[in-house]
Amino acid sequence: MTSPSFWRGKRVFLTGHTGFKGAWLALWLTDLGAEVTGYSLPPPTDPSLFEMANVKRRLRHLGGDVRDDAALARAVAEARPDVVFHLAAQSLVRVSYDEPAATYATNVMGTVNLLEAVRRSGGVRAVVCVTSDKCYENRETPRPYREDDAMGGFDPYSSSKGCAELVTSAYRRSFFAGGEGAAVATARAGNVIGGGDWAKDRLVPDLLNGFAAGARPFVRFPSAVRPWQHVLEPLAGYLRLAEALWAGDAGAADGWNFGPDDADARPVGWIADRLAALWGEGAAWKTSDEPQPHEAHFLRLDCTKARRQLGWTPVWALDEALRRTVAWRRALDEGADMGDFTLQQIRARQGALADA
Repeated sequence: MTSPSFWRGKRVFLTGHTGFKGAWLALWLTDLGAEVTGYSLPPPTDPSLFEMANVKRRLRHLGGDVRDDAALARAVAEARPDVVFHLAAQSLVRVSYDEPAATYATNVMGTVNLLEAVRRSGGVRAVVCVTSDKCYENRETPRPYREDDAMGGFDPYSSSKGCAELVTSAYRRSFFAGGEGAAVATARAGNVIGGGDWAKDRLVPDLLNGFAAGARPFVRFPSAVRPWQHVLEPLAGYLRLAEALWAGDAGAADGWNFGPDDADARPVGWIADRLAALWGEGAAWKTSDEPQPHEAHFLRLDCTKARRQLGWTPVWALDEALRRTVAWRRALDEGADMGDFTLQQIRARQGALADA
């Protein structure tokens, strides 16, 4: 389990805390007692989990762009963090086709700037750079990808995440090897779902928004297979990885997969059907006949390494993840305090792990 005693009082620098995953992680860290400094642009969506859960009041919020190397370096130096989580990114495949240069600038040079800031500031003990399961050179084969598979990427987003992995590896070997400075790792997650995701052209937000409006939303690539998981599952992996880096665990400074069980790698159409059933009220979807940009058809992750060496394992299976996501949206529509409700789900996941 994630250790409250470890995180209590730790100074944490978190980039991308206004995004979907970043807001969930910020809430979890502050609930554990960490002193969090968040560095990010404004929320990328409106509405956003950051605003709905009032994340800003729980931490030190700094508005900033990871492409601004000088501002980022000042922020890291002033925060004097013990641990750094780097989540700031342009995180959408389809946007990367429209804005390739900006995608590379944020995802590649943003990572360079973060690692440079850590290298020059000193005092940081652990760094977790979050990339993506799409960092691998996808051969469209059923075999799950392992951490030592080749980096690649067909589209600008996937390619930029492969580049970020290579950048981090080069910095680790060139500047953070042999116990000098921070211990640096990368983390690659599957397709995350959960309450508070409002990103455009993402399956679960599109479906739930459509169902809530009484519409039949379009679904692209219903036969495509993805490794689906609740957002809390990889976040638990990031926290556990940071603890291992801090402790100096042999081999922790490396790349890591945090994905679901193989049974939870499901087709897009299956997810749409299950969400419609959970929503009820006659919810339904339809396929889109319009031409679509290329996206990988088949993608799975092998997470044996994280299970064996970090003791990390998913707690909520896919059906529970979908139920929790629908419950979050229902709570929002009923006027619940979404900061409290989101924390309740974080604590419920921890409680389920304790009971396992």
